Amino acid sequence: MGVSTTSPEEGIVVIIVDFPPVNALPVQGWYDVAAAVRAAGSDPGVRCVVLTATGRGFNAGADIKEMQRTEGYAALVGTNRGCYEAFAAVYDCEVPVVAAVQGFCVGGGIGLVGNADSIVASDDATFGLPELDRGALGAATHLARLVPQHLMRTLYYTSRTVTAEELHRHGSVWRVVPREQLLAAAMELAREIAAKDGLLIRLAKASINGIDPVDVRRSYRFEQGFTFEANLSGISDRYREAFVSSQASRPSRASEPAKRSTSSKPSTSSEPSKSSRSSKS
Repeated sequence: MGVSTTSPEEGIVVIIVDFPPVNALPVQGWYDVAAAVRAAGSDPGVRCVVLTATGRGFNAGADIKEMQRTEGYAALVGTNRGCYEAFAAVYDCEVPVVAAVQGFCVGGGIGLVGNADSIVASDDATFGLPELDRGALGAATHLARLVPQHLMRTLYYTSRTVTAEELHRHGSVWRVVPREQLLAAAMELAREIAAKDGLLIRLAKASINGIDPVDVRRSYRFEQGFTFEANLSGISDRYREAFVSSQASRPSRASEPAKRSTSSKPSTSSEPSKSSRSSKS
């Protein structure tokens, strides 16, 4: 359990996120993702990073249960800072990052894939921000990189999700494949990117970031201020308590995000070879 990296092929690093049962990341998990992405990008021999996850879904956002069992605001502040670091690490990674997404990708997962350079998704993948149903705000910055402005607003206000096929039609998902082919499809794209000159691919990444019309770091940090304001008002805690209580009433299977467009198929592992470079638990 945790974040690990492998080097299945020359020039490619695969980062695997594994926080069962639904990849709801604790505070340290976000920092571990950031550290793994930064380490991979700073390696001169790496030309592409693939970010993937094990289990039913790619990412269920922050570990709300951790927030509720922690006194004061330490977990909330830690999550805010950890998410900021993880999202920024993906965006600032010196080489392109390909996100391989299966099942649900919500909350903080949107921050990761929205800042990735390319997205390959399984045909059961869904994307959305249930933040208003969890007493939180944030990552509209990143959802706006995946869908048009008015659709982003509607999805945000309703907590609804969109499918991988819909994002493919919008041009934000490169390819949609059956779940069992997800890692292979992501590696195919990574291989094509990694075939480029290492210096040129780094210059290309820096130049594209430099012409981005939105400063994703500042924009997301602005959003986070409203999350903290909602917490100070007390409303966030009420929504989080309701969420935790709803989970306690369903002990046999951790719930997936509400208002999903499709149902998740049974899990097929997308974990690459076991030749791990490093691992954190």
